[in-house]
Formats: sequence, C-alpha cells, structure tokens
Amino acid sequence: MKRPAPVDRHADKPVIWTVSVSRLSELFRDITLEFDALADIEPIHLGFDDAVREIRERLATERCDVVISAGSNGAYLKSRLPVPVIVARASGFDVMQALARARQLTRRIALVTYQEAMPALAEFGQRFGLEIVQRTYATEEDARAVVNELKAAGIEAVAGAGLITDLAEEAGMRGIFLYSAATVRQAFEDALELARLTQLESTRSPILPVADSLRARHHLKDLRGDSAEMETVRQSITLFARSPANVLIQGETGTGKELAAQAIHRAHPLMQGKTQAAHPFVAINCGALAESLLESELFGYEEGAFTGSRRGGRAGVFEAAHRGTLLLDEIGEMPLPLQTRLLRVLEEREVVRVGGTRPIPVQVRIISATHCDLQARVREGRFRADLYYRLSVLCLQLPPLRERRDDIAALAEWHLKHALAALDVRPHANLGAEIVRCAPLLCRYDWPGNVRELRNLMERLALFLAAEPLQALTPALIQRVAPELGQAPPSPAAPDEAQENITPDNASIAAALRRFRGNRAAAARYLGMSRTTLWRKLKESGTT
Repeated sequence: MKRPAPVDRHADKPVIWTVSVSRLSELFRDITLEFDALADIEPIHLGFDDAVREIRERLATERCDVVISAGSNGAYLKSRLPVPVIVARASGFDVMQALARARQLTRRIALVTYQEAMPALAEFGQRFGLEIVQRTYATEEDARAVVNELKAAGIEAVAGAGLITDLAEEAGMRGIFLYSAATVRQAFEDALELARLTQLESTRSPILPVADSLRARHHLKDLRGDSAEMETVRQSITLFARSPANVLIQGETGTGKELAAQAIHRAHPLMQGKTQAAHPFVAINCGALAESLLESELFGYEEGAFTGSRRGGRAGVFEAAHRGTLLLDEIGEMPLPLQTRLLRVLEEREVVRVGGTRPIPVQVRIISATHCDLQARVREGRFRADLYYRLSVLCLQLPPLRERRDDIAALAEWHLKHALAALDVRPHANLGAEIVRCAPLLCRYDWPGNVRELRNLMERLALFLAAEPLQALTPALIQRVAPELGQAPPSPAAPDEAQENITPDNASIAAALRRFRGNRAAAARYLGMSRTTLWRKLKESGTT
C-alpha cells in the first residue's frame, strides 16, 4: 500500500481515518464526499489485527485525530488503538428497514448482531407475523459458524453488518446490509465533534483555574427595554437571584436566555463583591453534542474510561461549576438516559465520573434554558416528569420581540450605535430621530429571530452607513438591506404625502412620550411631526 506523506501535526483541519473491510467501504466513500471540506479523511481497507498493526505503525510518523469503523471491527479497534474510535451503530430504524427489505424476499429471515441481541425484536415479529431468528457473534470465527448454522436451518435472508452479509452471500443466502447513510453520517459528525473537543482540550492551560476562564459577562442592565414585559423580567431576575433554587428559562430563539441566566448569576448577593472567581458561571449546550460526548462533558471521566481519554481523567462541567452556576442550555434536547443521570446528581448533590465509582460532592445552582415546550415533551414521554419538576422550581418566561414592540426602536438604536462604534464610525447626531421615523416599518415585522435578528440587521445597516457616511437612515434603505421585512420601497410622492407615509405609529409615539416624560412638544419634535398631528394621533388612539 502506498502511504501518503506525513500529515502536519499542527494543521487545524481534523484528520479522520475510516476503517472497513466490507461493503461499508462504499458507504464510507459516499459520505466522505460530504465532509471532505471539513476534515482530511482517508480510508483504510483492513480489519482487526491487520488494521491495528497498520494504524499503530503509521501513528509513529503521522497524525490521526479520530478513527471511524463499525461492528465487530470497530469494537476490536477501540480496545487496541491509542486514538479515539467512533463506532457507527445501526439504529432501530436501520434494523426495521433491513428487515422490511428481507421480508420482501422471504418469510424466513435472520438478524445477526455483534455481541448483543435485541429482545424487543421478538415482540415486534410476533405482532407483525414475522419469523425473525436472532443470533449474535463475537469473533469472525463465531460469525462464520452462526451463518453456517442459519444456512442449515433453512434461513434464506440474513441482515447484519458487512462481515455477516459477505459470509451469508458466500453461503448462498441473501445478505441485507444493516447500516444506512444517516447512521454513517452521524458517525462522521461525532468524529468531527470529538476532534474539536480534543483540540480545545489541548489548548487549555493546565494551570488556569476553570473559574477564571468561565465568568458571566452580562448584568441585569444588559436586558434592555422599557416595556412592561421587560420590567417584569428584570423584577423576576432580581427576585430569583436571591434564591438558590433551580430556574427554568423558556423563550424563543434569540430572546436572550443565556443573557438572562448570566444576569441571575451576577445579581446574586455573593456576586456583588469581587468574588466572581470563587463562584464560576459555566454553560453547556445539551443539543450540540452527541450523547457519549455530552455525558463526559457533564460528568467528567476517569483515566482509562475510554480509548483516547486524558491521563489522570478530566473534570466535567458540574465539578467546574462547583459553588457557582451551571447553565444547561437547550435542556429539552438532552437524551433520556442522561436525564436519568442528571436527576440523580440533582437529588444526591454528587457526581460520579464516567468510568469511575467515587462520588464527588458538588454544590451547584442549576439554570436550564429551552426554546421548546417541556411540558408537552413530558406528556409525549420525551422528557422525564420528575426531572422537569426538579428544574422548574422557579420559571422565567422571556417575551418574544413581537410582544414588546414598544422596545423595538430603542433596541434598534442601541444596537446600531454599537455596530457603528465597532466599525469606528460616529453615528449621525439625528440618528435617534431617523430610527423613530423607521419605527413603523420595524414594528410591522414579527421578528421570528427576536432580538438576535434585530441586532444582526443593525450590524448589516452599519456596514451600509459606514460605506456612505453622508446617507441618512430611511425606511427605503432598511427595505433595501432587509427585504425580509416584506415592505416594498415607497413610491415617489409629494413631500406632505411622504411625511404621512412615515408617520410613527402608536407604539413609537408612546415610546417618545415616555422618553420626554409626557412633554408633547418635545415628543413631536423628536418624532418629526407637528404638535397638531401628534394631538390628532393621540385622539385617534384614545389616549388624549
């Protein structure tokens, strides 16, 4: 086999080797094309001892971050290689699809799996009138013996991994390959995530305390908005900060759930002095990691817990957040098995690392955040009811931007000024008045991305304003930069008509009156309208 030149060990791109000896190679090859831009991926068409020998020799001069394999070959490599091995595992859906294909060929079918059987499959076969024979194997010799036994028993189709299907076809039976593209794709995604975490691990300073690097940056004042809804949110945060009880924050994407969690942490009485290093704020996204990776990140692991584990083990985020706050973001995406482990940690106030037996006491305040309806997930059986009640002692609901339209103009002005400052551009002296004139356009939009979407739009606008410093901020410019607002640019009109087209709506008028403490003359000047027009608008809205 011709070997490529050694890979630069300092390259940023992950290096992944796929190992297979059967038809899985074709599936690996097809999926590799999807990930080719994200990693250097190389196939190794060997198995078991031959693959171990080849990989160990190459690791002496080459870099490999993760190995991907499957079935008995993957399990064999995982226990014998010094690099992490991701083993692609057929899902229940893969099994059902394979059995459905086998059933189209014959009524007498078998499923052969590595080491572990599927007890639920017997009930499935009885319910749907299928005769499914199950067998397991541990070595290649076992697999060959099992296939010969099935052949002698009159089985005509066998579903399994590549080794099994190859042996079945050698014996004159039909082999139904078990793995789907979705399963292999997930293995590649897990490998990329593991490589990313390994790179982060290698860049961490061993002498830097976790508490010094994981701090809450946002305060209560960063939750901007003068609406009654936001005032209620700030009052709740101030109240919740006094209690050690767990908090569940619910809100749509972009409403500021992590910002609110940091504000709760910073508003705690202990955080009012210079003690933040002793009271860390740690956040983890439960929906961004595969289950196995999330488990080790949450609870830590002991040395030797799995192939590629760090010498001496590693603390998880529970230990990192000791005496502080742990934010479990997107808690609704946590797999059910980990929900059980999390519940035990909350009840016992101690954590056991993966691969360990020693309980480690932890004192952590849990704040959870989610954009989904957890109660609905409880009813659907996708979230544990007892865990939900543990996490939701205190509940904070963040309103979407469409429910506090009075805040849109002020938020837009604040984010636009910050975006301009980042570009080293001084805002116009009349930027506030220009924002208010654009408020009707901004307020008509529902902002599905909420404050994050508004901030992103202001950053886009800042680029256009910086490119042409003399241009004014107008509804036409916003419509050109953000056509998603769904408002066509106004047609040319007489000056009076144009002024009427951009007359602020009731929400903008109310915001201006609050800003000038009810002074209608000042509010009218700020809004760019006469006092008569302002009086008429107030009368029409019934607020005179």
